[in-house]
Amino acid sequence: MATTTMTMAKALNDGLRRAMEKNKKVLLMGEDIGKLGGVFRITDGLQKDFGEDRVIDAPLAESAIVGTAVGLAIRGYRTVCEIQFDGFVYPAFDQIVSQVAKLHKRTDGVYLMSLVIRLPFQGGIGAIEHHSESPEAYFAQTAGLRVVSCSTPNDAYWMIQQSIEHDDPIIFCEPKSRYWEKGEVDLDTAPHGLFDAVVRREGSDVTMIAYGAMVKTALRAAETAAGEGVSIEVIDARSLAPLDLAPMATSLEKTGRLVVIQEAPHMASIGSELVAELTQRCFYSLRAPGLRVSGYHVPYPPTRIEEEYRPSVDRVLDAVDRVMEFGG
Repeated sequence: MATTTMTMAKALNDGLRRAMEKNKKVLLMGEDIGKLGGVFRITDGLQKDFGEDRVIDAPLAESAIVGTAVGLAIRGYRTVCEIQFDGFVYPAFDQIVSQVAKLHKRTDGVYLMSLVIRLPFQGGIGAIEHHSESPEAYFAQTAGLRVVSCSTPNDAYWMIQQSIEHDDPIIFCEPKSRYWEKGEVDLDTAPHGLFDAVVRREGSDVTMIAYGAMVKTALRAAETAAGEGVSIEVIDARSLAPLDLAPMATSLEKTGRLVVIQEAPHMASIGSELVAELTQRCFYSLRAPGLRVSGYHVPYPPTRIEEEYRPSVDRVLDAVDRVMEFGG
């Protein structure tokens, strides 16, 4: 088994490179992704190696980027669209919801929409307005779209390749605050399916579900709680549409207590759906009501107070204390 250590940014770059080497119909398109290599350098060096016809510097027009990818998908290409920042996706929202999500069904399966929309999301980088948002629930609620999020370099490397190979359109959420963190990458074998939830830490007292950047927060909270005698099982959701509920339900039937962590506001969110679905499935196993730890229901704040907005280990542990107070 060949393994190496790399950052999430490098893992995404290598995953894109491998996909392009395997299939000449894989194209990349986005703002400044060619000569510059993207604002986060995810596509660094790819235009030099694959040419301007396959790594395309697009105009500053997200609707045009996604609309062009729709036409290319009809012709059998697999385009990876980079949205430079999460808050820039909204000009493309009509294309994504009205065309990308619906054309396969509208054409009775004649046309596939085999495209990936890469979306750097969540905060934690000290950026200005429209650069630190969490719009995943908009897309998870849209029938016809798949939504996934990586949290480790290994997942980033494999999930981007799996997404490109998939025949459905995929919103690929990348936690930008984790781009520079290193981890071990298995270069030979994908460890999980694209839509599989994964237990990152086993435990017996509380089931804790997170995704994206919040997985690390959950693991830090679990480590702290262990020192206080509380055993937390941490599950990385990875897929937000569809949700892989079976392993989550198995865990909750064991622990009886649920805490979901997300950076997005709690209102009509992924966390809300997880609490609702798991409560319905595991009602008779619950020893406490499921809790959400989330961003607040306000626009993302200025840099100087963003860490007050994002779920912290202290806020997560407070939720753990509250679920542990139920049922003895």
